[in-house]
Amino acid sequence: MSDVIVVIGAGSIGQAIARRVSTGKHVVLADLRIENANAVAEVMRDAGFEVSTAVVDVSSRDSVQALVTEATSFGDITGLIHAAGVSPSQAPPATILTVDLYGTAIVLEEFGHVIAPGGAGVVIASQFNYRPGTHSDEQNAALATTLAEELLVLPSFHAAIVTDSLNAYQLAKRGNYHAEEGTGQQVFVDPSLARIGGFVAVSLSQ
Repeated sequence: MSDVIVVIGAGSIGQAIARRVSTGKHVVLADLRIENANAVAEVMRDAGFEVSTAVVDVSSRDSVQALVTEATSFGDITGLIHAAGVSPSQAPPATILTVDLYGTAIVLEEFGHVIAPGGAGVVIASQFNYRPGTHSDEQNAALATTLAEELLVLPSFHAAIVTDSLNAYQLAKRGNYHAEEGTGQQVFVDPSLARIGGFVAVSLSQ
């Protein structure tokens, strides 16, 4: 059994981080499109990495749970790199909130249950959440304390209110920054890292 690094999102950012932290470990590379994951896996294998691929839809808890089951079959999960998401130019507000906000929340919840002691994760967020005036204190409090299944039914994040894709993206990335509380899992977000290129580092160890 090996230490396992799970990479969600087969784009260049996830791949670059995986290359830096996965030497001597088993990489599980998951993407919505298996052809994308397979293409990146081939490149990484040629560079000497041990890689398996999987399909995941982060907007589906069942799909994320299936990924957790597959990843833990290879060994202890010591690292999570969550680099999947959609941008304001790619999707309408409802999809952005479902994938970028709800999807990230369930990824942290589900992997938080199985991460090895001392394990950690990186969530790709955005500097958009630091723009002044884009989030009220009420919204910030809700993002910090609401469980994943309840996020999308909060009044301030309802699709009828959040009608602009950019605003939805800002709200979602602000949610990525905040800790998910109430799960019994300690999730710590390092604000100094969050301000560097939009990265958010989270400690998922129990």
